[in-house]
Parts: sequence; structure tokens; C-alpha cells
Amino acid sequence: MNTNLKTATFANGCFWCTEAVFQRFKGVYNVKSGYTGGKIKNPPYREVCQGRTGHAEAIQLQYDPEIISYLELLQVFFTTHDPTTLNRQGNDVGTQYRSAIYYHSQEQCNEANAMIEILEKEHIFDSKIVTEVTQAMPFYDAEDDHASYYDNNKLQGYCQYIIDPKIAKIKKLFKEQLLESYL
Repeated sequence: MNTNLKTATFANGCFWCTEAVFQRFKGVYNVKSGYTGGKIKNPPYREVCQGRTGHAEAIQLQYDPEIISYLELLQVFFTTHDPTTLNRQGNDVGTQYRSAIYYHSQEQCNEANAMIEILEKEHIFDSKIVTEVTQAMPFYDAEDDHASYYDNNKLQGYCQYIIDPKIAKIKKLFKEQLLESYL
């Protein structure tokens, strides 16, 4: 494993979904669900869910750029949620479910904005992309019961109805980039 791992932070709806997607990729490590972009330190889940803190449900991960590039991570990000719905992903509604990229370097910022520009120019989505591109802010790990939620609760209705289709999608579109244990 490369000792020059980089950090990426994404918010694209419920962090259970986002974590389940990204932890299946080669070169992605330490995927954590949590909260970022808000007003208070160490926000509790209940407060975030009620939209009281300004935080987004997000994931933060480390990645090995020799195995998976930031551009590839952005492709996964835009493929696995609807970046055109403001403060909403499916039935999850509120600012805590906003679409956002929290960049950790000017290079990440440039790549994210370039990706959005290309997606808009090519009319990949029917509506305008509303994804925020914002400098990374403090990230607070979610409570332990959120860690690997999908893997630990695959029979739960939300997992079957919302997350299973996302997993099926990445298996179809990114098969070569997935860890063998998740195929």
C-alpha cells in the first residue's frame, strides 16, 4: 500500500449508501461515515437528521492515487446519486442530504469543477447540477452503529430498496475497479 494516501470527502445523500459504494473500490481505504459542513462541533446524529446543525451526512476516505484517481472517485460520486436535486436524495429530504464535494487541495477543487462543467456541457443530467464544491471543513465521525451499516444490515428494508440498486449499478459500471471480495 502506498504511504502517500490522499483524503477525499463527499456528501451525496445518506452516508449509509455512500459508504457502502466507496468501500468496495480497489485503492480506497478507511471509509468513514460522518458529518461535515455545519456549525457546531461533534454533532449528534439526531440533531443532524433534523437539519439543526447545518451538517451534511458525508463520508471521508483515504485513497491511493496510484490505484484509483480522484477523477475516478468523482465519476463514482456522480454515477451513484442525483446531483441535480437540491437538499434531497430520493425520500431523504433536508440540507443534511445535499450533494457536496469537500476538496482537500486546489487540484481536487479544479478537478471537481471541471467534471461538473463537462457533465453540464454534455447534458448528462436532465437538470442543472446543484453539487456544492467547498473547501473541506472539520469532519466528525458518525456514531459506531453507522459504521459499515449496509454490510451489517443487508436485510433491512432501506438497504434492500435504496442501497442494493446502487451496489448493482457499480458492479455493472465499475466491475474492473471493485475489490474481488465484493463481486
